[in-house]
Amino acid sequence: MYQRSYFFGEEYGDYIADKEIIQRNFRKRFRVLRGFLGNLGEKSLFEVGSAYGFFLDIVRDDFKSVSGIDVAEEGVCFSRDELKLDVIRGDLLNCDLGERKYDVVCMWDTIEHLAKPQRYLEKIGRHTERGALLALTTGDIQSLNARLRKGKWRLIHPPTHVHYFCKETLTRMLGNYGFNILYSEHCGFHRSLDSMANAVLTLHHDRSWLYEVLKTTGILRLNAYLNLYDILYVIAKKE
Repeated sequence: MYQRSYFFGEEYGDYIADKEIIQRNFRKRFRVLRGFLGNLGEKSLFEVGSAYGFFLDIVRDDFKSVSGIDVAEEGVCFSRDELKLDVIRGDLLNCDLGERKYDVVCMWDTIEHLAKPQRYLEKIGRHTERGALLALTTGDIQSLNARLRKGKWRLIHPPTHVHYFCKETLTRMLGNYGFNILYSEHCGFHRSLDSMANAVLTLHHDRSWLYEVLKTTGILRLNAYLNLYDILYVIAKKE
């Protein structure tokens, strides 16, 4: 499901073209996260679901080391070849991390994609020590927007989204693996008009022509900031 078409035409219009906007979102998240960290230069960070490496790219100079893992072959190749990042391709559950321990683990918009998220948290727990932080974002199924939209909520997205969470269920699941939540807020995001138009219009084949027309006008190069209060940003500490 996470081949090139996922990042170029399906979930996203053009993931690489949106790099600046995606990194703007990551910088906002990182500003919050770093408030819970001490000396970054002594810490290691690991990202599960690193995609094309855009988050690791902006934090690489702040930490002692940054690395990541993703199942998307093209994203991993871009991360390695273009951004020169330490990223491996594979499923975390099948990956031998040896004795490595991480001070910070990030899962941006990833946990909802996992068939067995509890097994990933268990493995992350084995590769973190007491005091380590886990930061993640995911849709909030108990948000007002989700409850109003129901099955038409934009994050009801099978087959790639297989689990849906709220603060209560995340608190319980994270707690089962030794992580206690320090921070939980709804976060907004910047998104290109191209990406939004692609998501809305190309889902309806009878409207795909309109998307192509809008592309020719140049208006889709603009971006917008939205906070629909339906994306949870959680930071948890290993106890």
